[in-house]
Amino acid sequence: MSDACETFLQPTRTSYDAIAKDYTDSFPSGLSHPLDHALITAFAELVRANGTAPVADLGSGPGHVTALLHEHGVPAFGVDLSPTMVTTAREAHPGLRFHVGSMTSLDLPDATLGGILALYSTIHIPDTHLPATFAHFHRTLLPGAHVLLAFQTAAEPGHLHLTERFGHEIDLDYYWRTPEQITETLTGAGLDLVATVRREPSDEERLARAFVLARRPGGGD
Repeated sequence: MSDACETFLQPTRTSYDAIAKDYTDSFPSGLSHPLDHALITAFAELVRANGTAPVADLGSGPGHVTALLHEHGVPAFGVDLSPTMVTTAREAHPGLRFHVGSMTSLDLPDATLGGILALYSTIHIPDTHLPATFAHFHRTLLPGAHVLLAFQTAAEPGHLHLTERFGHEIDLDYYWRTPEQITETLTGAGLDLVATVRREPSDEERLARAFVLARRPGGGD
């Protein structure tokens, strides 16, 4: 792992270690809208149609969505930067697999994943590191396998740095991006766009949500 990566990975890891319990209590399902659930269901159907290879839930946090994929018949495992989050997920879902890792340097063999899910986890990665991250997605996906990303979005890209959350001191950067920006970076990494969905903020959400579905070419195209 390069020193440049570590400059943002370490504060992100430490921050989520600090807020893991409060974050888990505040987001008990990991999904805040029926549309989010519908898109996860559609993603699971695409994964099952392409075979039985496992899905990596990157930035899996407390493991709620990893467990939801499992309920949909998808073999899934979680990867999270925060050791405390991984411990929380293992305790809540003892039958599933979770381990500490970073999507910026996936320690997984080439062409072995049946899908990648990254819900609100790429939001902590600076723009300069997204192309290499998405290249890892392409490398580890099987031909024809899908990746589903979710992230906060606005008319223009933006950035926010927080030093406090849930009463804890943190050092966390958030980046919001347009679907077009994410799509351009995904296609630059060799992935094909399948669909984009944008929904307006609901309840206490401040920003709109975007979902981008892409796939690695091949697999019977």
